[in-house]
Amino acid sequence: MTWLETSTENCTVQRTLDLVGEKWSMLVLRDAMNGVRRFDDFRRHVGLSEAVLADRLRKLVAAGILRTVPYREPGSRTRHEYRLTRKGWDLWPAMIALKQWGDRYTADPEGPPLDVLHRDCGEPAEVAVVCSGGHGALTPREAYTQAGASAHAAR
Repeated sequence: MTWLETSTENCTVQRTLDLVGEKWSMLVLRDAMNGVRRFDDFRRHVGLSEAVLADRLRKLVAAGILRTVPYREPGSRTRHEYRLTRKGWDLWPAMIALKQWGDRYTADPEGPPLDVLHRDCGEPAEVAVVCSGGHGALTPREAYTQAGASAHAAR
């Protein structure tokens, strides 16, 4: 079955974008990956309205990408912090890949505004597509696609 003969109704890329593909969701995830946890900090740093932020946080929690953890400042009501789940952290390589592409093609002339470095040696972190058989990094020409276990014929 070729790509054009394959239905996209159960495409996992499409399903992923349905969960996290909206701009504000990705920016909330970017901030969560950089330690932001509280509603007011997300709102101030990402720069979106309370209603939009509340909606995105609600969707990310419902999808199991973020979880809420109660906290209470002295003299205030109980509120919730938002923390990445394992499912959320599994998006980190995708976020780094987007950053890597952006650093190459959209950064200011001086360079990117943020570096991601290896804690042990201080060298930049990179994302690469690698062969699970131990053959190292691949180029697009060295890989191919084929129908997977849940592939259905296009209608």
